[in-house]
Amino acid sequence: MTVADEQRAGETMYGTDLARVYDLVHRGRGKDYRAETEAVAAAARRHRPGAARLLDIACGTGGHLRHFADLFGHVEGLELSAPMAEAARRALPGVSVHPGDMRDFRLGTTFDVVTCMFGSIGYTASVAELRRALAVFARHLEPGGVAVVDPWWFPETFADGHVSADVVTVEGVTVSRLSHSARRGRASYMDVHFVVAEPGAGARHFVDTHIISLFSRSEYEEAFREAGFTVEYLPEAPSGRGLFVGVRAGDGHGKPASDDERGTA
Repeated sequence: MTVADEQRAGETMYGTDLARVYDLVHRGRGKDYRAETEAVAAAARRHRPGAARLLDIACGTGGHLRHFADLFGHVEGLELSAPMAEAARRALPGVSVHPGDMRDFRLGTTFDVVTCMFGSIGYTASVAELRRALAVFARHLEPGGVAVVDPWWFPETFADGHVSADVVTVEGVTVSRLSHSARRGRASYMDVHFVVAEPGAGARHFVDTHIISLFSRSEYEEAFREAGFTVEYLPEAPSGRGLFVGVRAGDGHGKPASDDERGTA
């Protein structure tokens, strides 16, 4: 089974169990969604000062999207996991959260800024899928629009064998999260164990396994250029992984998607 096959077989990750505790865990772990969204907005507006419309791709439960809503006049989200998308809709009434896969979606509209946060771009299983996703991002941008991508770790920055453990209690729910990450070929495999305990309900355990590609910086940059962007890499970002900032060609004639990129071959 290839990495791509394993990733597709695992597309039930981010299911109902995780959607319920996702925000509790990351809030408790101290993830600073506000600082991350402010850094993204600043990077985008250096190239498009009047940016008002934003699409957050792979928006999850809306952790970043709720802050983008404070920084942009109009925001929308896109999410593959139905439970995560539903959680985002509950958290952000009035904000459109579309079902969709970053590799192939069509919303019929364009934005000033598209974002893809929290290393989610790494769920593309190959360089070809990475290029396909960025071509779709470009098609949803106005000429001169900006794509800001928070990448997953590069091969040389990934910590093979890394173990992380946290216990948080929020709103009467205690969650233990223990993860182990290992490199296999060009991907990182992260097993995340959760124990969720509530008064009167006992404790339950579940495991999420995440297979995330380890693309190099040059592979990201070339994929941006293939999609019709000029691109820069900003190594300093709150996430610790840096940000890629791509500006779509301003003449409205960006590189057209091939049949393979459209998924019609």
